Amino acid sequence: MTTLAQWVELHRLAVAGREPEIARDVGDRVARLWLRTSRFADVEALANATLTLGPDADALYNLGWAQTVIGQPRHALKSYEQALHLYREADDRGNEAAALNSIGLVHDVLGDREQALTYYQHALPIRREVGDRAGEATTLNNIGAVYDELGDRQQALTYYQQALPIRREVGDRAGEATTLNNIGAVYDELGDRQQALTYYQQALPIRREVGDRAGEATTLNNIGHTYHGLGDRQQALTYYQQALSIQRDVGDRAGEARTLNNIGLVHGELGDRQQALTYYQQALPIRQQVGDRVGEATTLNNIGAVYDVLGDREQALTYYQQALPIRQQVGDRVGEATTLNNIGLVYKELGDRQQALTYYQQALPIRREVGDRVGEAVTRYNIAMIHRDEGNLDKAIGELELVVELDRQVGHPDFASDTAMLEQLRQDRTARARINPLVSETAEHRVTTWIGKLKAKFNNSGTTA
Repeated sequence: MTTLAQWVELHRLAVAGREPEIARDVGDRVARLWLRTSRFADVEALANATLTLGPDADALYNLGWAQTVIGQPRHALKSYEQALHLYREADDRGNEAAALNSIGLVHDVLGDREQALTYYQHALPIRREVGDRAGEATTLNNIGAVYDELGDRQQALTYYQQALPIRREVGDRAGEATTLNNIGAVYDELGDRQQALTYYQQALPIRREVGDRAGEATTLNNIGHTYHGLGDRQQALTYYQQALSIQRDVGDRAGEARTLNNIGLVHGELGDRQQALTYYQQALPIRQQVGDRVGEATTLNNIGAVYDVLGDREQALTYYQQALPIRQQVGDRVGEATTLNNIGLVYKELGDRQQALTYYQQALPIRREVGDRVGEAVTRYNIAMIHRDEGNLDKAIGELELVVELDRQVGHPDFASDTAMLEQLRQDRTARARINPLVSETAEHRVTTWIGKLKAKFNNSGTTA
């Protein structure tokens, strides 16, 4: 039986001996095995060796796959487009659909969601036409991912829930794990942390079983994110550090930047601001280098947040104002609302309540639109504090009542403190109601006295004819 090492040696000999047919066939076999086990740098070298013998659609496709994962999306786009051209020339409809799907994936990585959807929607009917059930599920999953990134969680779940049973039906264990992971991510974004963990904990052993190292790191990172959301920061760091080690091992630059950003976020919340900045400043250039516009905006936003906590409001605004247009440009509605909310916070700290309220009121409808109940609670709380500071307790209480209900729905750790704030404001309103009648009576007495004195003065004054 031929071993993988023997196949690799056969490929080397075929390239050296200028035997293109053998090199292409063997190279494709080896590459597909390596792609399943996250040996992306090896796939890149293998495909480039094959391509020294002339154009080959499969080698270009495998090269594009590897380039996407190791953080070279623009190179990947060129490789996939060349592969697509060759597949169309050969009237290979199945691989044409695969290439269309992969081009959509790269556009998604580059932050162009609408272009990604266009390619996926070209791929989907072809996959159904040729009966490629596994490919159909992949494209359904990818469409779900775009809707998730656009903030339409329910639409995302709809596509994921179409993909999952197909993946199970065809025995696509790696794909099943991907969709389970993605469903978990949606529930996490919706604030249902326990449901998210349930899906992640189904995905993780499958990813280990199939040897999907990059996918394993993604799920570890996501579990860390969920524990972070639950307030267990040490557990979050444990999972993030496991993910980071794997991402560096397999050359997943985009994933490495994502995890560095998340570790920075935890250190910031633990009070170690300088450590947080160190991790963010490692993440930012990688995100810029790989063309991850969404991630770049996230890290810019997070750096702004650290400067805000350090008391450098102007520096905070500088970073937030770099993040906001990127988030608007790529259609990251959730991120846009976060940055709008954060700009509002800075203006409040600068004493400009009306400007703060303007930004909060831009953030709130977006958070409601995308179903971000945790974010909605945060922005409503901030609006409530503006109303409180301006002495409008009725409006502040109305907002806080909604905050507490949202906290209850998502099991938010601030439920108790927000409830206490609500009760405090209710007590303040009651106390004010007791004082106000006395204030009114005193004022009325003063006015009556003044009128009486005025009348007396008028009555005692002489008149002339």
